[in-house]
Amino acid sequence: MSLALIGGPVILAVVAGSVFAAEGRDQHRPPRSQGAAAQPAAAGKPDPNCTLLVPDNPLTARGLATPYRLVATDPAQGPCHEANPDQSAFVEAAIVAPDGKLTVYNPLVIDKGTRPAARTARPSVPRGSTVGIWFGFNSANLTLRASGRPDALAQAKCVNGLRGSVFGQFAYCNAPAFFRTANAQVAKGHLRIPALGTAKDGLPCPTTRDFSVVDQDGSDNVVTHYLADAHGRIAQNNAASRAALKKAARLTNRGDRHHRHNGRAKWATTRAPKDLANGSDNLLLTQFMDPALGCKPFTAPDQSSDGRATSALALDELSAAAHQKAPIALVPQNDPMTLVDGRSSVAKTNAYRAGVDMPAVGSGADGDGAAFCTALFRDPAGIQRVFKDKALFEKAPSPDPAMAPNLFGFLAARASQTFTNLGCDRLLRAADPVTLTTNADGLVTDAVLATLGRTPPSTAPTPGTSPSASPSTPSAGTSASPSAATTKATSPTGASVSPTPTAQQSHGG
Repeated sequence: MSLALIGGPVILAVVAGSVFAAEGRDQHRPPRSQGAAAQPAAAGKPDPNCTLLVPDNPLTARGLATPYRLVATDPAQGPCHEANPDQSAFVEAAIVAPDGKLTVYNPLVIDKGTRPAARTARPSVPRGSTVGIWFGFNSANLTLRASGRPDALAQAKCVNGLRGSVFGQFAYCNAPAFFRTANAQVAKGHLRIPALGTAKDGLPCPTTRDFSVVDQDGSDNVVTHYLADAHGRIAQNNAASRAALKKAARLTNRGDRHHRHNGRAKWATTRAPKDLANGSDNLLLTQFMDPALGCKPFTAPDQSSDGRATSALALDELSAAAHQKAPIALVPQNDPMTLVDGRSSVAKTNAYRAGVDMPAVGSGADGDGAAFCTALFRDPAGIQRVFKDKALFEKAPSPDPAMAPNLFGFLAARASQTFTNLGCDRLLRAADPVTLTTNADGLVTDAVLATLGRTPPSTAPTPGTSPSASPSTPSAGTSASPSAATTKATSPTGASVSPTPTAQQSHGG
C-alpha cells in the first residue's frame, strides 16, 4: 500500500488491518438474498442499509467536485455515518480525455447536513472527455438517489442493480460508455495498457479476473481512501486536506478550556486523521498480492490526491480485459451480488458485467456457477496458486490481522468462505477442500488444500491450535476503518464487521 496515502510513515500491517477488518468478519456469514426487504439492524449494530445522494451532473467537473451525501435508507433503522468504517461509502471516477490521457478522481462522501473537513480538489475534465464513476460500500446495501434533479441518475446512466434488487456494495454511472471510449483509444494507440509482467512464481502477474484473486464476488468495490477528523468530518486524501485537518486539530487544542494544557500533548492525540478505505478485490490485489508477488498494477494520476499514481477499478478491469489469459474469471450467475431473491438472474448478472467491461452471458461466457467453482478450486491457476505461493504470502502483511497474521492465512480463509458462500459444495457435491488451522485466538495460522472431491488432510496442529473447517469469527472492534479487502466488510476486493446476519458478503478480501 502506498504509505503516502496518509502522508507519513505508517506500518503497513496496521493500515491493512484497518482497511480489511470489517470485510473479513463479514465473510463469516451466509450469503443473503438480494432484492429482499431491508432487514433491521441488530441491537447495537450500525444500520447496514445506507443511501448516497448523488449531486446534479455527476459526470462534469462541477459534479465531481460536489460531495455526495450519506443518509440512512430507512431512518427508523438508525443513522448512517461516513466516518463509521462499518458504514463508509466510497466514490471513484476515471476520466479518459480525447487524446487518450487517463486520470482518476475520487469524489468526496460526507454525512448529510455536514460540510467537508477541507475544500475538495478541483478536477480537470477536458471538453470531449468520457467519465465513468464506480461506488463501493463497507456494509450491506448501498442505494443511489438523486439529491436534486430527479433525472440526475438517468442522465448519468447510473446503475444500482435491477428495480427492487440492488447489487449490494456496488454501483456505477456511465461505466459502459467509459470502457467503450477507453478501448477505442487503446485501438488507436493513444492509450497504452502496460503488460502484466512476470510474478516471482514465474507465472503472469494476476489481474482481477485471475482465479487466484477472485472470491465469491469479483471485480467489486473501489480503492478510494478518505481522511476523517476526530469530529467525523471527511476530506479527500491529499496534502491540502491533511494540512487543513492538522490546523483544525491545533486550533481545537488551543481552544479547549476544559482541560489544563501542556501544549503539544493534547494536540498529539487529535492531529492524526483517520484513514478510511473501501475493502475490495482491487485493493487486495494491488496493495497486498501484487507487492508480495513482485508485481505492479496499472496506474494513472489521481487528480484528487496531488497527482499521485494510483490504481482504480476501471484501470484494473482494462488491464484484465486486455491481458488475462484463460481461464478467465467472469462474474458468475451465483455471485451473491447478482442474485434476485436468492435466485440467479441473467439480467442482473449482465447489468453487473456491463459496469466492469465484461461480455454479457452467452457465447462461451455463460457464468455457470459449477464451472466457476471448478476452475476456482481445481485449476492450477486458481486457489492452487495461492497455496503454491504460500512462502511468498506468509511473508506479506495480512489485510485483516483479526483474521490471520499474514496474507496467506487471510487468502486461505477467504477461499474456504468462498467455497461455502458460492454454494460450491452443493453445485459440485463436494466438501470444502480447504482445511484451516486456527490458534486459541481464532486466527488462521495454517491451511492445506486437498484435491477437490477428496477428504482434505489435516494440518499438524501446534500447541494451542486446532484444525478448523472455517475460521473463527474475529472479535468486533478490531479495526479503525474497514476490509476487502470489504469489508470486502470489507476490507476486500482489493479485502470487515457486518451489521446484520443478512449483510452482503464482501469479497475484497
